[in-house]
Amino acid sequence: MILQAKNQLTLQEFLNLPPGEGDITYELVDGQASPKMSPKKFHSKLTRALLNLIEQCCEGKGEVCPELAVALTRRGRDWMPIPDILYVSNERLPLDWEQEGICSIPPDLVIEIISPFGFKSSQSTETAKTATLSPGQTFGQMAAKAKDYLDAKVLRVWVLDSKARSITVFYPDAAPQTYMGEELLTDSLFEGLQFTVEQVFQKAKIPLDAQ
Repeated sequence: MILQAKNQLTLQEFLNLPPGEGDITYELVDGQASPKMSPKKFHSKLTRALLNLIEQCCEGKGEVCPELAVALTRRGRDWMPIPDILYVSNERLPLDWEQEGICSIPPDLVIEIISPFGFKSSQSTETAKTATLSPGQTFGQMAAKAKDYLDAKVLRVWVLDSKARSITVFYPDAAPQTYMGEELLTDSLFEGLQFTVEQVFQKAKIPLDAQ
């Protein structure tokens, strides 16, 4: 459930909160600590497949991290989401990067995965309902989150829709573009990077009939 505070939490107040129990981590959204549920196997396998693709292309050019919280602003308030993957180029790396903690600047790329495969069974139904943009969220909700990322100066947002087997690329200065099947995905942020969505699912070993 959302941890309600009497007043809107600032980023520092949020960071000072005790850690969540079990496999629940919290994001700062609209001044409140909101849970993001830990994904199941297929979601994790897709994350690893994308992580490997980005790492191979960007070796020596920046840092790629899964599930790293990032300090941003959203509608004038502190916001700390935890994207499935983020990439920060060497040109953007902050001075405090080598220190333990959150990512303190907007990354070049954020990747979010919409998974229909459900939550870990250890979580209650009520907790799953109140989780923000965890597995099971709709494309429309994730598209709205992508806009929030872009407004916060993230350069690019990729949204992988597991059910549709697609990746939609959101740009700050152009309409989003969706890739499916054997369409070749390229991005000007990453020189030499090209792959198809099906290659991602094949690397993750997720069959067409997966539910």
